[in-house]
Amino acid sequence: MKIYLNLFHAIVSEIHFWDELDRNEKSKKLSSFLEDFKQIDILVDYFDDFFLNLSKKNLNFFLKSVSSP
Repeated sequence: MKIYLNLFHAIVSEIHFWDELDRNEKSKKLSSFLEDFKQIDILVDYFDDFFLNLSKKNLNFFLKSVSSP
């Protein structure tokens, strides 16, 4: 479990400034953690879209589907 937590923290620290990186740097960052994954460009597009989606909506919008009152 400790290995996974350390990996998670390493990923978060690498992508902390995701919006300031260009496409090539984003691919390099993801490739360092996903060495065997062939479709890094698809992930870069996904995370870019996700970042834009998060910036346009508040957190409550995403939590509505997770918890019901």
